[in-house]
Amino acid sequence: PVAMGAGFGAGLGLALSSSAFIGGSFVLKKKGLLRLCGRARAGQGGHAYLREWLWWAGLLCMGVGEAANFAAYAFAPATLVTPLGALSVLVSAVLSSIFLNEQLNVHGKIGCLLSILGSTVMVIHAPQEEEISSLESMAEKLKDPGFIVFAMCVLVSSLLLIFVAGPRYGQSNVLVYVLVCSAIGSLSVSCVKGLGITLKELFSGKPVLKEPLGWVLLVCLVICISIQINYLNKALDIFSTSVVTPIYYVLFTTAVMTCSAILFKEWQHMVLDNIIGSISGFLTIVSGIFLLHAFRDMPLTPNLLPLFLQPGRADLHPPWSSADRHQTCQHQPLLPSEDKGSQSTEEEEEK
Repeated sequence: PVAMGAGFGAGLGLALSSSAFIGGSFVLKKKGLLRLCGRARAGQGGHAYLREWLWWAGLLCMGVGEAANFAAYAFAPATLVTPLGALSVLVSAVLSSIFLNEQLNVHGKIGCLLSILGSTVMVIHAPQEEEISSLESMAEKLKDPGFIVFAMCVLVSSLLLIFVAGPRYGQSNVLVYVLVCSAIGSLSVSCVKGLGITLKELFSGKPVLKEPLGWVLLVCLVICISIQINYLNKALDIFSTSVVTPIYYVLFTTAVMTCSAILFKEWQHMVLDNIIGSISGFLTIVSGIFLLHAFRDMPLTPNLLPLFLQPGRADLHPPWSSADRHQTCQHQPLLPSEDKGSQSTEEEEEK
């Protein structure tokens, strides 16, 4: 396991607190919306929820969580911060089952345990990126030929998905719009990382506001987030949330991990054990999120169990009952219908 410094610990704490605040914000806003008895609801175009303090508390928690997530990128590797965002889904599911009386079935509980296990494994084997302490070093990273090739591939593939594949397959294939969000999202995380470094230098008293790179990163971040929100809303409007959410999480996290490995060289100095551990933890989180979302509306009833495990079904048809024993294929004629027919014709001819 890697040695955890003070910066790594701060980034880990910010990422975990971000998931807690964001997960709790969904429950608070939902509670506020449920209190709108007899008033125009949000789904009907009403805005009565603006007078509910619970809804505002949820919005405040969402803002605090996003700010903590933004700050976490300045201290911890993006390969660690982004997968830990899945814990917000876990927090929301658990709190919803407690305070909103929403059912959390067996699949969801197993998914929560897998998400916690995968997150723990990723924290233990998290990569330590190269130290980036200034905008100058960030600028050198952005000039790396490997990252330039990656960014060009992302832009070209996104344009093809938007203008070629989107009009043809966007309404029938969930991967089209989700791939756009995931690919552009990898660039937005890089911009967030650079802006986090800018804020750290700003608070330390350096004149970073005069540097053009910080403003360029801010403009790029606004453009990337706008594209993400636009095409994620399109995917959610066409397809089910239980389908879009796990696919988006897997593709987005994979794109971010790839971009971080190319830009910040996070995997360059890792031993094989840590590489395997990080990948295993990520796949475990993916499995947990898939179980939590894909089967959340499927109750685990006794009818879904094998016949020998279903209560009251094991003795309905005993395999060695007397009726079955006398009706085995050894005691039955091979051609009963034809034999009966031939016997009847022979009796008629004799008569």
